[in-house]
Parts: sequence; C-alpha cells; structure tokens
Amino acid sequence: MEATFIDALVKACSCRQQSRITSARKCSPLPPFTYHRTRRRYFQSYAKQVRNSLETRIYPQAQPSGPTASREEYIQLLDYYRETEDTNSSYAGWKSQSCSLPFVHEEQNENRTDDFSPSPKESNEARQSNQSDAKNPEQETVSHDISNPNPCPSTSPPDLYPAQENTSNPTETKSFKIKQIPGQYDPKVSEIAESINRFLHVLEDGTSSHEQIYETYCQLPSPGVRQISRVSRRLLFHRLSVIESKTRQSMLRYLRLVDDMKEALIPLSKSEWNTAIAYAGQCYVHVDALQVETALRIWKELEQEAGVRSGPVTFNILFDTALRAQKFVLAEMILKEMDTRGLKYSRYSHVSFIYYHGLRGDGAGIRKAYRDLVEAGQIVDTVVMNCVMASLIRAGELPAAEQVYERMKRFLHAKTGQYIPPRDWRYSRELGQILDTASRKLRNQPQKLAKLQAQQYLAPDIRTFSIFIDYHVHITGELRRITVLLAEMQDLQIPIQGRMFVKIFRGFARHGGVKYTSWTTQKLEAVWMSLLAALDRQIEGIQVMKWIVVWVVRAFAKCCGKARALQVWEEIRDRWNVVDDDEKGAVEHLLREVLR
Repeated sequence: MEATFIDALVKACSCRQQSRITSARKCSPLPPFTYHRTRRRYFQSYAKQVRNSLETRIYPQAQPSGPTASREEYIQLLDYYRETEDTNSSYAGWKSQSCSLPFVHEEQNENRTDDFSPSPKESNEARQSNQSDAKNPEQETVSHDISNPNPCPSTSPPDLYPAQENTSNPTETKSFKIKQIPGQYDPKVSEIAESINRFLHVLEDGTSSHEQIYETYCQLPSPGVRQISRVSRRLLFHRLSVIESKTRQSMLRYLRLVDDMKEALIPLSKSEWNTAIAYAGQCYVHVDALQVETALRIWKELEQEAGVRSGPVTFNILFDTALRAQKFVLAEMILKEMDTRGLKYSRYSHVSFIYYHGLRGDGAGIRKAYRDLVEAGQIVDTVVMNCVMASLIRAGELPAAEQVYERMKRFLHAKTGQYIPPRDWRYSRELGQILDTASRKLRNQPQKLAKLQAQQYLAPDIRTFSIFIDYHVHITGELRRITVLLAEMQDLQIPIQGRMFVKIFRGFARHGGVKYTSWTTQKLEAVWMSLLAALDRQIEGIQVMKWIVVWVVRAFAKCCGKARALQVWEEIRDRWNVVDDDEKGAVEHLLREVLR
C-alpha cells in the first residue's frame, strides 16, 4: 500500500505531459497567450472565424473516431433510472412564487423584449466623452487593435476584438506626445508624459502582471482614466478582469478603477459593470451577507443611477452570488425577475441550476436540471459533468457521482479512443463563451449542433480528480482511494498541480498522528520529498504559496511533532519568495501555535 501510494505520487509529478508542457514553455520566449499585437490579432481573427462558422473549435484537436452520440446517450450519462416529475419541487416553483426584488419598478412590462440599448443619459455622456477625445489629438495614445465588445454570457467581460486592421509595424511602440510651446518648458508636463508612456508600455506588455499594471496606473495624475484614451481604458478594464481566481486585492484594484470612472464622469460599459458585481460578490471563498449586499448595491447603481438595463449575464452573476452565500430565497427572487423581464436562460444559467440543487441536497433536482440542459440544446462538456458530480457529492450521493465518472471514462474510449489534455484556464474561459454562443445560434440547426457536440471530449480533467480527492480528504479519509485517483491521473497524462499537494497535506493534518491510520509518517515524508523534487525541477503549476506552507507545517506538527515541524518551516520558508508582508504575517498567525 505504501509503495503504491509513493509510486503514484511520484509518477503524477513526473508524467510525460507535464514534462512536455515545461519544456515547451522553456523553449518558447512567449507565454501561451499574450497581449502582443501580432499574436493577439492572429488569435482574435481565428476566434472570429470560429464564431462565424460555428462548426469547428478554436483549439486544434483530432476528430472523433467513433459514432456521434445522441442526445439520449448524453442524458443517460447521469440517468441510471428515470425519476417521476415532481411538479411541487423547488426547481419548478420559482415561477409560481409571488416574490420580487425590492427596488425593481413595478410598472415594468412582463412581456417586454430584451433591449440592451443604453439610456439617453448614458448615450449623451458617451457622445460627450468621444467628442472630448477627438478634440485633444495631442493626448491620444497608441491605438490598440481592439474595440468595446458586445456583452457575452460570462462572469468576466469577453475578449476584445480588433476594430480595424493596423498596417503599421506591430512591434513599434508609439509614445504619448505633448505639444511643447517654443521657449517654455514645464517639468510637470514632461513628468506626466513620461508616466503615461510608462503605463502604456506596461499595459501592452502581455507578460505584465495585474500588480505591475495597477502600480504604474497609480502613478498617473488622479483620476488616471482621464489621462488615457477610450481604447486604453477598455484595455485596462479588460486586463484586470481576466483572472484565474478572484481575490480581495484584485477586487480592490478593479473597484478603484470604477470609482475613478465615476469621478471623471465617464460611463462604464455593461460588461465592466458586470465584472464589478462579480468582484464584489465572489472575491472571497466564503461569501456572506455583506458581499451579497455589496453586489446588490452595485446592481442598483447600475439600473437606477447609470440607467443601464441588466441582461442575462448580470442575473447569472447575482444568482451565483446568492447561491454561494446560501441565500436560496434571494436566488429564487432573482430567477423570478429574469422570468418577468423575459430573459432566456444561457449555458451558465443551466449549470448554475445544477449547482443550486446540489447545495440543497436534491438529487432528483440535479438530474432534472441536467436533462433540461441537454434538451435545451446546450453543449455538454467536462465542465458540465464536473458540476454534476460535485453536486451529487454535496447531495450525499457519492456512488452516483462515481458512476458518472466511470461512464465518462467509458464514453471517452468508446466515442473517441484518445484523450486530449486540458488547456489552461484562459483557453477554457474562451471555449465556454464560444460554446454558449454556438448553443444559441444553432438552436434551430440540430445537425450542426450535433456535429459541434461530437467534437467535445468528455474526459476527466484536473478539476474532476480534485473533486473526489477533496471529498476523501475531508470526509472518508481513504488514502487507498486517493492513491487510485493519482494513478489514473498518470494514465490520462494529467499533470499534477500545487492544489493536489495542498489537499494531500491537509489529509495528513486531519487523519494522521493516530494509531492504526494509513496516513503514516513515512508516507508524509515521501510526499514532502516529492514536493521538494517538483520545486527543484521548477514544474509549472507547483510553487510555494500560502496554503502549501500552512498545511505542510500543520501536517508535520500533527504526525511528527513540533521539532520536525519547525525544521520543515525553516526549509520551506527559504523557498518561499513572498513579496507581500501581510501574507507572510497571516501565515505566521495561522501557525502561531506551532511556531512558538
């Protein structure tokens, strides 16, 4: 048992796919997705062709070798028995409830259509802003190959697309120029021009982090958004909205830009408002009533003060925020308002319905929501099935979730015969937007929709294994089952990530240090050596971060004692390149009982 566990973990750290990714990144001087003009124009033009044809995916992959799956086969991935329809269930009950949101005007017509046109007030402000930009050509910055995008169903604004073809040299960087009056020199004007040039250079650099962009932005005269062009403002909001996971720091950065736009009397686009609501309500792991209230307050400002009418994306964000805070009555009120406004459910809405019934522990509701997703013509992919399995586990149906997992593996081999490794989160984000657009535009073309569905690979990914490993770490403590899952990750060539080490060390901290446990000291030392080896090889996705430090020290304190935990703390602290003193202080506070 011990040898099997160690072998599975070591192989997962050194799988062939991980080696290919690491070597490829080292050979290429560019990241997988940058904001370099040439690469951005090529990527966006290719994505535009996909959206026009809706017959291929933007990511190259092999065609399935097996027959095309029917809609009934996708439904049977989950349904191993047919449930009777419960007309009194909560899933079908929100339409009949007489609840409504408090500050929505009662005179709104229930049969009105979805009109996303801006109000006259917003149009006048936008027109004045454009005229002011046109009157000041000296303060116009380099024109980017992007324009303001249309709203897209996503919790973040979609990728921006080129407004026109730029025939100039893409590598040439134009500077901010200020007209100088002969015989006069103002050092403050020169300093402002230099700060703007520095900001534009960092903004257009695809390798710049959010921290670097925000730091250079803060050096501009307040409000900074008034010092740059409209195109640069759109790019700034877009760069800060594209993030893997929202944090408190990213939320504060984005809302600071929103406040600057209000101070400068520059209107925000609908996608920028939606991102602000998402940051306010989803930046914390545990959402409480305060985050929900903040999100609703921004929504009220969007509707009543800015005069922008909310669309399906806005309500999807509000619904997801209410679910995270366990505010089920509020969630049903949001759905009721969507029905009142005549808004149609998107792909994200259907996935949220599955998540909703998982939180309520309603297994029948999960199956009904999944069938509704398939029958609505939405594309089923790994993201949808991960939500189904996670919801079934929350509902207390682990055997059903494991059966869905086994059927996914059989479905993979039967329909395709090969596995396409998952892309990173940027590609997954773009793919989700494309699938949602395809489902809406091909709703009346079942043949093209079936062809697009056949191109999706229903295969387990890192998120799938994370769901099951997290359950066994927190609930069952079955190390043997975790070993099997790590071995299957190796078979599917899925590279291990730092989050897996966090979960395994957390399992040792919860279940180790007692008699007759399978979480022994020898296995803990083996996992520790595997982590150090992965750090020495600089494997992508594995680095020393806050929660790895916390759970490594806690695991050794529980299984080996305080003396060994202090040794591990000294060793991992030397490898931790922490730049935030507050984060280091928070870790020392969490480990205060061990480090004393």
